[in-house]
Amino acid sequence: MAADDNWQTELPTLVERTAFIFNNEILSDVKFVVPVSIGEIESKKVIPAHKFVLAISSPVFFAMFYGQMAETKDSIELTDCEYESLLELFRFLYTDKVNLSVNNVMQVLYLANKYIVPSLAKKCTEYLRDNLNASNVFFILPHARKFENKDLEDRCWKVIKEQTEEALTSDEFFKVERSFVESVVKREKLSVTELKLFEAVDGWATAEVQRQGLTPDGKTKRRILGEDIVKAIRFPLISQKDFMSVVFDSDILTFHEVGNMMKHYSGVLKYPLLFKDTARSVLFRCNRFLKFNSPAKGIWSYSDRADSIEFTINQPIFLHGVQYFGSDSGKYTVSTEVKVTAHNITCLRKESGTYSSIKEETNNYYSFDIMFDPPIRLEAHKSYRLVSLIKGPPSWYGGEGVKSFESRGVLVNFMKSVESANGTSKTSGQFPAFIFSTWQA
Repeated sequence: MAADDNWQTELPTLVERTAFIFNNEILSDVKFVVPVSIGEIESKKVIPAHKFVLAISSPVFFAMFYGQMAETKDSIELTDCEYESLLELFRFLYTDKVNLSVNNVMQVLYLANKYIVPSLAKKCTEYLRDNLNASNVFFILPHARKFENKDLEDRCWKVIKEQTEEALTSDEFFKVERSFVESVVKREKLSVTELKLFEAVDGWATAEVQRQGLTPDGKTKRRILGEDIVKAIRFPLISQKDFMSVVFDSDILTFHEVGNMMKHYSGVLKYPLLFKDTARSVLFRCNRFLKFNSPAKGIWSYSDRADSIEFTINQPIFLHGVQYFGSDSGKYTVSTEVKVTAHNITCLRKESGTYSSIKEETNNYYSFDIMFDPPIRLEAHKSYRLVSLIKGPPSWYGGEGVKSFESRGVLVNFMKSVESANGTSKTSGQFPAFIFSTWQA
């Protein structure tokens, strides 16, 4: 970029002046040569830089340019990053700003860790956390583990637990390393049927066999999966019809294992099952609305008035959490209570915290989940009340609410709450979904 002799006088702040020389030949004393890909064509591109600016922001660059083994070359070639990602690292070092995207965030996070820029690493982590969903969780999870980011890894497993079926049908699941597949099938809490879990595992094995250039027959898939994964599938939880039409045809199980299962279905098995037959804690979502409205279609705002709804259930459940409407990039502070209204009103659980909303892929609205740990045990035919005081920007809101919802034999009936002062009712407002699992009384 060309500049006149008095460019400094036209930029009153230091940040403006360093931003001006970002990716600029002016005063540059080092150049970085990095790969750039356009389609299938690969080439190299040069980024001009300034040793002093890089060194005052990164101990690695300080050692590189001013340490005992200082680099004397004025051109440095890097092969472990792409042009766009290095450019964003430098943008942050020069301007305190960064343009993150799903395509560059992982590489920028890698560079932030490599060059020890924790403030940038934090921004990358926040971006991943705010954009984490079922479709990309198996892309983000391996990187969270690689960079030892426990908070992000825990958030990934939370998404997998609550949206298992969506995560297992994403393109990223079929590319993930085997260790993550094993971790999934060994978990006790998943939101997927055992049949869908097996189909996903079989699909992953088929993809892995093809990646290795092998014949995708049953024995090869079994070897690729390994005994730990196969034995972790709870085949007795799959119906006999589905077992014969799906599991049997995959040819993953041995003749002895299939025979064992046939005896189990026929009730003539005289020795222990080869596979675990206890049910996982399967999470389900009870959705309240048929219509979803953005803030632009009428503002649903928050002050000091509570949103509330009452509900009854026809059989015992564990209430694991509640989904809330949010907004694009919105952050909300929520204080919520779950009460039983039979006889004297009793508070069963209080939760509070600050939450960032993300895009809900299925219905295309923005939301966040508040989870109860441990889940709340609710009994059949009692009336319960959810009361939440929400602070934050105007949010999406629901319309055409259903009066009742049935899933997996659980019937939930919704009723107006006397504590609802912000407009939430049976037919509109907050609380798009309840997250639950069943239990035997």
